[in-house]
Amino acid sequence: MAEIKLDKELEEFRQVMEVPSTFEDGFNWTALLGAIFVALLMVPGAIYMGLLAGVDSIGSASQWVTAILFIEVAKRAQKNLTRAEIFVLFFMAGSAMGLPFGGLLWNQFFIRSEAATATGIAADLPVWFAPSVDSASYGLRTFFHRDWLPVIGMVIFGTFFGQLSSTILGYGLFRVANDIEKLPFPMAPIGAQGIMALAEDADEKSLTQDQDKWRWRVFSIGGALGLAFGAVYLLLPTLTGALTGEPITVFPIPFSDFTPQTGKYLKAVATGISWDFGNLIFGMVLPFFAMVGAFIGLLSTFVLNPVLYNVGILQSWTPGRDTISTIYLNNVDFYFSFHIGIAIAIAVGGIYQVIKSVRSSRQAQRDSATLPKGSAAIGAVPEGRGDIRPWLIIAVYFFVTMTYILVSGWLIDWHRGVMLALLFLGFVYTPLISYVTARLEGMVGQVVEVPFIREAALILSGFQGVTVWFLPIPMANYGSMTVFYKQCELTGTKFTSIWKTQVILLPIILVSSIFFMNFIWSLNEVPSAVYPFADMMWKLHAQNACIMFSATLGEYSIFEDAFRFTYILSGTVFGGLLFSIMSILGAPVLLTFGVVRGLGQTTPHAVIPQFLGALLGRYYFRRKLGLRWRQYIPVVSAGFACGMGLITTVGVGITFLSKAAIPLPF
Repeated sequence: MAEIKLDKELEEFRQVMEVPSTFEDGFNWTALLGAIFVALLMVPGAIYMGLLAGVDSIGSASQWVTAILFIEVAKRAQKNLTRAEIFVLFFMAGSAMGLPFGGLLWNQFFIRSEAATATGIAADLPVWFAPSVDSASYGLRTFFHRDWLPVIGMVIFGTFFGQLSSTILGYGLFRVANDIEKLPFPMAPIGAQGIMALAEDADEKSLTQDQDKWRWRVFSIGGALGLAFGAVYLLLPTLTGALTGEPITVFPIPFSDFTPQTGKYLKAVATGISWDFGNLIFGMVLPFFAMVGAFIGLLSTFVLNPVLYNVGILQSWTPGRDTISTIYLNNVDFYFSFHIGIAIAIAVGGIYQVIKSVRSSRQAQRDSATLPKGSAAIGAVPEGRGDIRPWLIIAVYFFVTMTYILVSGWLIDWHRGVMLALLFLGFVYTPLISYVTARLEGMVGQVVEVPFIREAALILSGFQGVTVWFLPIPMANYGSMTVFYKQCELTGTKFTSIWKTQVILLPIILVSSIFFMNFIWSLNEVPSAVYPFADMMWKLHAQNACIMFSATLGEYSIFEDAFRFTYILSGTVFGGLLFSIMSILGAPVLLTFGVVRGLGQTTPHAVIPQFLGALLGRYYFRRKLGLRWRQYIPVVSAGFACGMGLITTVGVGITFLSKAAIPLPF
């Protein structure tokens, strides 16, 4: 496989921002108030909108809403928030959105879903995943029931150790990739630019020239777009759904499904489009060739699927099927295994790039006469950044991993095969894949995962039953956290600010999350017609989950239909050949990864508007604005997310008030 050369587009991202010379502590009483604000307003809004529209951007929207609100309050108190304080608020809101109590609603649905019941999985689910289907809590629609105590306890355990490990171990990988190997992290400035826009507005008195305030003007444009679109796309269905029980939508949520009509001509091809304007902006933000690659991958399925249908491989699909059933049936017949092969090819390609980069870096160090011996020592860090000693990182890694293994062993009655699998995943796979991802993130902004490792380890353990799938397994990829720490560095925020914030934030958000989960469940059954996204998509998610869970039932299962070694091998070979050919031809690195990824049955609903956004950004706005466009569009995106967050927060607040205060008769 030929080496991919870094292209000019990545160089544009690297030149956007530089690391400041000083670092500030962003943790103070403002952070505590921010945690309470996020817990009371942002968490319920994110949960509700996730069910309604499935908008992943609500998490980022909550970050901008929180930061802007506190900036405005501080102004009226004659105080300006620093970049570090704004970044801590931003981080805090985003971290709160990532906590897993939203999974409680999924748990109560999955154990009672048709897919879990039909496959026999529901009866075998452990009590720390969900109470048995005959629990009185389902009729009462409440998590405040003793049957849910084991589930809540497991969530608290996983949340605490997950946050501890990702925060500390992600920092350790950042030290290696950033301080020792001096990697550029081209994607990090995308998020940091929005923080700089808010900081400019908060400290506008120090800006004397009008052109120095461009970030805030651009941010405001994005915010106005978000408010206008959010009012139609999310606020209208939110309010009408709350008042009448049937949401009125101008733009279908989550997408328009054209598959039943186009199936006459495009056999076994899922078609449709998402009307979320955020996808258009998202396509402008990300590198152009990444969007092009994803679109080419989508087009390949438009050609490949009819061929596979005609030769009898996609045999389960029949005309008239919608998107959900088409994707599921195609997964069972072919793409479940083929996608594993494609992912293996991507993983091999990513690991190969890391190995080549490490060798080149070592050779450069040997050849350089200007590099002093020992200059790459792990202790050589910028002064005042708030770093900790390396031995503490290693100690946390061993403590967290062993805790996971011991707790899982106790839950699984110390099954020998499972224990060996846990040791492999915790002490071999996790450090290896985390380092590879950290280096790939630092070089080209890509994440690499070796597919089916967890699943293969658990299946080969010899355990029978589905309990093994719900253990707290010591497997994670901490490499992606390195980008967050790079953003922290770019904004001049001390790392200790982040760690102190985590200690304060975690208990507040845990209490808030379970309370609002319970409240939302009490309003309506989840999923139901009130929540269009969950009502449409959760069935597909349950069906796909049952494919894997059925592998350890000890009897014939859907997994045996879906898992075919021939298709895995064909995916690996085909993906590897394509990767090599594009590399030899000198294709941009992001185009290569995008095309290969797109072969795994890319759905068109978000890809098409994202590709249109990429074209609009590159061939119109970039020609008008030049390199400044690369600085402007991340700030526009941040403003758009903020506007969407503001308008949806209003809608969710009105919904909760109406449901809590007015018992409707319908």
